[in-house]
Amino acid sequence: MPKLVDHAVRRRQIAEALLSVASARGLHAATMREVAAEAGVSLRLVQYYFHSKDELLAGALEHLAARLGERVRARTAGVEDVRGLLLGALSAVLPDDEEGRRVILTYHAYYAYELSRGAPPPQGAVDSAALEGLLAGYVERAGREGRTAAGLDAQMVAAELLAVANGLGISVLTGRRDGEAALRVLRGCVDRLVTS
Repeated sequence: MPKLVDHAVRRRQIAEALLSVASARGLHAATMREVAAEAGVSLRLVQYYFHSKDELLAGALEHLAARLGERVRARTAGVEDVRGLLLGALSAVLPDDEEGRRVILTYHAYYAYELSRGAPPPQGAVDSAALEGLLAGYVERAGREGRTAAGLDAQMVAAELLAVANGLGISVLTGRRDGEAALRVLRGCVDRLVTS
């Protein structure tokens, strides 16, 4: 009897292999053959699921976005207070553990790769907009609860918070700060925004 293959699992396995190669050596170094070797599958199998490197990159970016979403959900699970929700979501973009380092480093590899080709990655813009939307919702909730200054533009505040978190992520990746120091800065931003 032929072995049944879960195609979604196989696609994730290949996408994970690309992310592993990308976080270690960058996307420019990631060939389909190298991804196949990392995944422990044949090049033809990689080509079966992803017909070109661009398709492979797009598929892996979707997988990367899902992993970032999992980090956000894990860091906000069971949190009721809006301040904790903001801090949890923002901290998900900090490379303060091995998984975060891989996720954030790989996002930066995508940005560098696409920008070197002359175009920003569309999925990266979608992911950023989704996270900003989530943060804006938390800011709006804080406003409804009377815990922020009146008249704040929630979308603008969310963009500012995410920009700070992304900048802190780079400072952690480059060794200027550790994860705890970056988290303290984020906590200060959230504390100034949301009253007790």
